Amino acid sequence: MDPLAKATLLCASLAALTGAAEGGGPAAPGTALPPGAAGDALSSVCPPTTLPDGASCIPVPVAGRGGSELEAKENRHLDRHGNWVRYEQIPRRPDRPEKYTAYRYPVPISEKQQFVSSGYDLDMPSASQRRGAHLKAVGHGGIDIAQPRGTEVRSVSLEHQVGDAEVVLVGELFGNSVVTRHSVREGGRLREYLIVHGHLDGPAPGLTQGMNVREGSLLGFVGDSGSPGDVHLHLEVRRVRDSIDAKALAPRQMVHNAKTVVCDPRNVLPIVD
Repeated sequence: MDPLAKATLLCASLAALTGAAEGGGPAAPGTALPPGAAGDALSSVCPPTTLPDGASCIPVPVAGRGGSELEAKENRHLDRHGNWVRYEQIPRRPDRPEKYTAYRYPVPISEKQQFVSSGYDLDMPSASQRRGAHLKAVGHGGIDIAQPRGTEVRSVSLEHQVGDAEVVLVGELFGNSVVTRHSVREGGRLREYLIVHGHLDGPAPGLTQGMNVREGSLLGFVGDSGSPGDVHLHLEVRRVRDSIDAKALAPRQMVHNAKTVVCDPRNVLPIVD
């Protein structure tokens, strides 16, 4: 088979090509592979952005570079004890629509949709961030979407996503929560994002950690777990930091600034046609 055509057919395995051979480093493009390595794309010693062809590593043709690199910026807010808390966050890019109703979500929304508490505000000055006597935290790193109890919550593929998403948590985080991991082509490389679906009435029957989910897969049902009386979906997007294994994170680590960077969901949610 023509090497270029073969590489194109195997693009979906790019994410698996970051490992080095046991006892040695990755092979350079165009060099010979160790005996037994040829043809085994998933365990290949070829470096990222290359695939094995016979006994050589060849560059993989990339159809477009995906989205632009999203820039994390520092912000801070006063916590409940009057201390300044510094954190990184990824604000909405200016070219992305400001209206929340311009995007597609895991639950159906309408033009008159009400967001229960607030949208994303961690890019705002401290005094402008969400506060309240009954709120556990200052500021809001996601979107709260009001829906009737029991409304189905279904997986949404992010813009420039590569492959299916993976369930990395079914359990307690923001009440009953389901967290999915998504590979997104950004700035010419693959970056990992987590989507937190929080305050669920419960997860979908049979949904377990490690399952792959496609666009539209049932994840759970809207509820008020962890927020009694406030029935809504909490949707939060976070970019996994380089060198962090998202699948190895404990639930609270998934939303810790040292492990993941909170991102305005409008940067990556698909825009309504």
